[in-house]
Amino acid sequence: MCFVNEAAQATPLEMPSPLTFHAGPLGTLNVQGVASGYGIWQDNKFAGSGNPGNKSASADISNGQVIIQKNTGLVQFYLQAGAYNVMSLGSNFVSTGTFTQNTFGALPVGYLEIAPTGNFNVQIGKLPTLIGAEYTFSYQNWNIERGLLWGQENAVNKGIQANYTMGPVTASLSWNDGFYSDRFNWVTGALTWAINKENSVFFQAGGNMGHTNFAYSSIATTPLQNNESIYDLGYTYTGANLVVTPYVQYTSVPASAIQALGVGTRKTSTLGAAILADYSLTDKISVAGRVEYISNSGSPTDGAANLTGFGPGSHAWSLTVTPTYQDGSFFARAELSYVTASMQSGTGFSGTNGLAKNQLRGMVETGFMF
Repeated sequence: MCFVNEAAQATPLEMPSPLTFHAGPLGTLNVQGVASGYGIWQDNKFAGSGNPGNKSASADISNGQVIIQKNTGLVQFYLQAGAYNVMSLGSNFVSTGTFTQNTFGALPVGYLEIAPTGNFNVQIGKLPTLIGAEYTFSYQNWNIERGLLWGQENAVNKGIQANYTMGPVTASLSWNDGFYSDRFNWVTGALTWAINKENSVFFQAGGNMGHTNFAYSSIATTPLQNNESIYDLGYTYTGANLVVTPYVQYTSVPASAIQALGVGTRKTSTLGAAILADYSLTDKISVAGRVEYISNSGSPTDGAANLTGFGPGSHAWSLTVTPTYQDGSFFARAELSYVTASMQSGTGFSGTNGLAKNQLRGMVETGFMF
């Protein structure tokens, strides 16, 4: 079947059984989809149409996507098409049209898969990342927004990936373009060991084998992160009503890449840790939470780069709470998030002067899945 990175990744939103139909020589295809929208409010004002830095609230489409896949036989495929928006903590609001156009396009994920056996396959195309504890799109996650650590991780990359499962161990290795750079000099890998049905551990790593100064996508290709090495180590507990994933993250960008980009002179790194959890109160109601910490090495005066957006030498914390209701295909959820950072070198959250050190944000999201 089509493989996705399931290490440390889970969602309280359960997709309904797919619609199936026979497509002649293609065989049996499965079709699923999601249509959802969200509203957002935050205490630091952001740019609005014709009013830069003068809006506190907005609303837009979060997902308008259709998924078609063939997950049987030697030749399989997966296509995910439509509009989408990805909100992340501490970032500015961008409209769904702008985000879709300036990230992965109307086909954010699509790949061909060759599956000669049930425990081995090779995929080629636009692939979900192997790195991290969160998926990209909101309906796939416990929380509506992506977290601080997600900001150091890639989301979708173009490349080729091999996946192998042997008993409780799942391994994946990929050659790709990292942060959607269209330069194929990244290698990523993931290893997951399911100790038993309740406990598993995972290790993920990746890095640029050279240097890349080219930005293929104005939003998805972040030049500093596209030259990094990244390592995630974590553990997942899955109980009857509770799922918990703590993990730690380390990233590093070499001095040569920072100098080539003209944003500093010395090697810079980040160190982060997070705990993600989801508790099911009933078969329809759950509450998710996320706590994170991340630091940016260096200082404003020693030539270090700004990897986190909060400046060299900064530290940031976040807290997110997301209650969710789902009844069949319908879902609705609310979210409250808070980020505080020790800002350095004049950086800050959006707002009148861009120097706020805290950000409080509320969101709602609702929609249907089929």
